[in-house]
Amino acid sequence: MNIVITGASQGIGFEIARHIAQMGDHTIVAIARSQEKLKALKNACLHENFRTKVIPIQFDLGVLNAIDTLLVEQISAAIPSVDVLVNNAGILVNRPFIESSIEDIQESIGTNFAAPALLIKSLMPLFSSHAHIVNISSMGGVQGSVKFAGLSLYSSSKGALAVLTECLAEEYNGSGLHFNCLALGAVNTEMLQAAFPDYTALLEPSDMGRFIADFALNQGRFFNGKIIPVSATTP
Repeated sequence: MNIVITGASQGIGFEIARHIAQMGDHTIVAIARSQEKLKALKNACLHENFRTKVIPIQFDLGVLNAIDTLLVEQISAAIPSVDVLVNNAGILVNRPFIESSIEDIQESIGTNFAAPALLIKSLMPLFSSHAHIVNISSMGGVQGSVKFAGLSLYSSSKGALAVLTECLAEEYNGSGLHFNCLALGAVNTEMLQAAFPDYTALLEPSDMGRFIADFALNQGRFFNGKIIPVSATTP
């Protein structure tokens, strides 16, 4: 399979790629901002399975107007089609809403919603007939779930990604494409520790990465347009 993963250089994205490497001789297009961390990811994947092909693409998803040109051109040059897309990249701003700057709002919406939306749109011609598009959201973006002060921008932007998933599943119903959204609970990532330095989650990135890798590769045909909570605790 040809798999595209955003936010692949650390945390959950890194572990998704590593576990996919364990699961077969796949081609992984790994997208992240850090070239050095992408190199470490490639080495880790080859250590798991030397037949895995990892194609690192250094790209900042915050540059929205380059997604449908520069980024997609690099992806299409690397692989002929996309079987799985995991929109994993995200940003977490922990700040009282009243103190949020316009930059906070733009970055949260841009990275957590606009970037994955634009990437899906731009990759439409490349998706294989039964491609699985997996959007990584948060329990904070699920209507009716427990909400936390300081996470208004994060939860709202992740909620928008969840609704987009439902809408695309309906719009492309019968096409063979499957769109699903995993709403994750707390995981001990660098992003979580930066936002909540005094909090320790029960799950490690490797645990969640293993689950998402299996879901993305093997479970897509069982679900479409679903927002699936993946959380052992609150948060």
